Amino acid sequence: MCIRDRRKLAAEAASAGVGLGAFNVVLLEHGEAQVAAAEAVNLPVILQLSQNAVKYHHGWLDPIGSAVLKLAEQAKVPVVAHLDHAEDLDLCRAAVDLGFTSIMYDGSKLPDAQNRDTTAQITQWCHDRGVSVEAELGEVGGKNGVHDPSARTNPEDAAKFVADTGVDLLAVAVGSSHAMTSRDATLDTDLISAIKKAVPVPLVLHGSSGVSDEGMRAAIKAGMTKINVSTHLNVVYTAEVRKDLAQGPDLVDPRKYSRNGNAALQAEVERLLLWYSGK
Repeated sequence: MCIRDRRKLAAEAASAGVGLGAFNVVLLEHGEAQVAAAEAVNLPVILQLSQNAVKYHHGWLDPIGSAVLKLAEQAKVPVVAHLDHAEDLDLCRAAVDLGFTSIMYDGSKLPDAQNRDTTAQITQWCHDRGVSVEAELGEVGGKNGVHDPSARTNPEDAAKFVADTGVDLLAVAVGSSHAMTSRDATLDTDLISAIKKAVPVPLVLHGSSGVSDEGMRAAIKAGMTKINVSTHLNVVYTAEVRKDLAQGPDLVDPRKYSRNGNAALQAEVERLLLWYSGK
């Protein structure tokens, strides 16, 4: 269909009380499967290209970024091309110049005042170009920073951060953690509800791979909107690739040993999109 404004999609999802699926594109085939999944269930989707994924692709944004944009442009459903977890301001600007309509600037490792100031600056720069911005507070608890599962976002701090920076979406710490391969994280739904009441923009959950289906449904009901998923899809994809490679050393064609992995990834994205939408 087209590249959509994430602000509008997120606002619509928040108003309807449903989740908006956002899935990381590590390989081009991942993006193809995610768009195919969204078309199959007739739901919008966010394709996320992270700073780490750009580094994996030799640090070259243009080839993989242009491919993500082309997938979004030719899709039959609303698709957002989003730069995820970008700490590099030059990369943020390059993605916007390339055509991305959404970025997540991650200044969470910076001192709080510097994070707010830098986030406000890149947000204004993006808004001047019609691009939406997601961000998150810095370390607010936990042993290993804001992404530690013991970290918690304070609702008042969250509200002030949004007011200070002007961001369009806010990622919050409510019990999840990045790169979890098990789905046993426990989210603080009471805290989600409290933050939702305090903050005027849609909320984002990072580390959703570690949360069960029922946990995600409860989080969305409590007020979570954008749901980021990466590691869980890697687990699904890799499990099928391992099965195929176990057939023996003669299987060397990546088209053959990736086919089932891509199909499994697409099926899981279809399932998650439907689950997040309450269907």
